[in-house]
Amino acid sequence: MTTTAVVGFDQVTKSYGDVRAVDGLTLALHPGETVALLGPNGAGKSTTLDLLLGLRRPDTGTGGTVHVFGTEPREAIVAGRVGAMLQSGGLMDEITVAELVRLACALHPKAYPVADVLARAGLTKIADRKVDKLSGGQAQRVRFALATAGDSDLIVLDEPTTGMDVTSRQAFWATMREQADRGRTVLFATHYLEEADAIADRVLVLHRGRLLADGTAAEIKARAGARRISFDLDGGPDGTIDEPALRALPHLTSLTVSNSGSAAGSGQTVRIQSADADATVHAVYGLGLYPRNLEVVGLGLEQAFVALTAAEEAKQP
Repeated sequence: MTTTAVVGFDQVTKSYGDVRAVDGLTLALHPGETVALLGPNGAGKSTTLDLLLGLRRPDTGTGGTVHVFGTEPREAIVAGRVGAMLQSGGLMDEITVAELVRLACALHPKAYPVADVLARAGLTKIADRKVDKLSGGQAQRVRFALATAGDSDLIVLDEPTTGMDVTSRQAFWATMREQADRGRTVLFATHYLEEADAIADRVLVLHRGRLLADGTAAEIKARAGARRISFDLDGGPDGTIDEPALRALPHLTSLTVSNSGSAAGSGQTVRIQSADADATVHAVYGLGLYPRNLEVVGLGLEQAFVALTAAEEAKQP
């Protein structure tokens, strides 16, 4: 038995004049997944979300299609199956938080009680405050409340924690994990890569409108291939080390040398990024060097993301 994909993009293209924001994009999201959508500025993230939500349509004549729960995006939204929290668009002025949330609940086909929506978003204490008197983080929580005003099967979030403090961000993601545990699909675009690393079951990396990588955070890191090496070296009689020899080490992708702050003042800390850490470390010893405090660690998701997108950019003419 096959399960209909929550979201399906099939060879979708979207252009703005000569700029192709989305270029033959194909992907599918499945029930219960928490998916992070990553990409540098201009990668096509916002356009992808707009296409998913029916705010824009694929270019005609390309044959590309977008389906949400097997239907046109707008049909799924009208049926109350999709909740969205977007960066663009303001909130209504001159009404209170409670009034705005009450309106969202009244419009949703499967609404939750207003009090529950306010409590889930941490808005109960400011329910009577005018929307135009909110801080940036409070306004984000209101947008979150509007996105979760009813029992939606897919929740789409565009930079959801921008402006939130650490406590609010932690509470927000705890709520999102609860939503995913109930079988809902959560898709979020973010520039906070530590959030993607900690929260997402799956990571999608866009680059120039195309899907560059798709996998778990661990798989994305492994695909980047590089590892970080750091160690301390004692300088020679003049307090320096042979940096050109270090830069000639095999599989090196980056190297920095800085003072280690040792009492003698001659120590240097070497930080290396390598595509083959074992071979690089072996070569360090082959130079006759004796590294102290040697550490070899995998890249974090942020470093892996930078490495992947930089490598792809280098291929472009």
